Amino acid sequence: MKIVAGNSNPKLCADISSYLGIPLTRAAIKRFADQEVWVEIHENVRGEDVFVVQSTSYPANDNLMELLVCIDALHRASARRITAVLPYFGYARQDRKPGPRTPISAKLVANLITGAGANRVLTMDLHAGQIQGFFDIPTDNLYAEPVLLRDIEEKFDDRPVLFVSPDVGGVLRARRLASRLGADLAIVDKRRERAGVSEVMNIIGDVEGRDCILVDDIVDSAGTLCNAAKALKEHGAASVSAYVSHGVLSGKAVERVTGSVLTELVITDSIAPTQAVLDAPNIRAVTIAPLIAEAMRRINDESSVSSLFD
Repeated sequence: MKIVAGNSNPKLCADISSYLGIPLTRAAIKRFADQEVWVEIHENVRGEDVFVVQSTSYPANDNLMELLVCIDALHRASARRITAVLPYFGYARQDRKPGPRTPISAKLVANLITGAGANRVLTMDLHAGQIQGFFDIPTDNLYAEPVLLRDIEEKFDDRPVLFVSPDVGGVLRARRLASRLGADLAIVDKRRERAGVSEVMNIIGDVEGRDCILVDDIVDSAGTLCNAAKALKEHGAASVSAYVSHGVLSGKAVERVTGSVLTELVITDSIAPTQAVLDAPNIRAVTIAPLIAEAMRRINDESSVSSLFD
């Protein structure tokens, strides 16, 4: 078993390596003067089971190209099996045609990864579950739920909480977490006037005096999350926290979160946190390294990955 680390999230790769007790494969991933990606694997990988760990987060196109070139290099070096490990799968929000003459970029990226020579994919909390079907190779979609639930139990110390979906599309995700803890569920009904701008319309459920936990898979601009938190407080919530799998946090997102009514935003390290995120007083990252590493071990052993979530 070999682990090749891309440049998108060096700390997560190091933590995975430490958990498995397997050193990262020596490799050079560099740029030519015109920013072309150049990869050289410095160890023999012939006949090996190789895992390439690379989130396609910002800068998404650079990190995606790194992943593709790494896979191609390993494929040409006769690796027995290549697994693309994407803790965060970029382009996942482009999973359908929302209007005429628009792409389905998630399918295009799936084709690129498969065409580069990957034999299987390991990812976490896809924005839409059907993206698994975009790949013509085996795809394992992990859930951050065990990591987030453990943190919630420690943070709230068995106090009753109310899980809240920030939109109708995330109800299934919030319900899954609520059922694990036997907690209640509420929904924020919102109307999105245009991309990146949301207006909270109504709260479905009783939030009066409750400790509310907003649950989502991606926080990007943080507009929806902060508006939802404000609406919950206006409807009498005692406190509002948020647990989100992928902290994209682009533009002025960190500024919005620090200036919001959110007690805390908890994200995973599927995307390497920026310095602004690390410095934010109410943003905290929990690690998914043991979860990813254990899934990698089970793939290598040909044992069950789904039993991680039983």
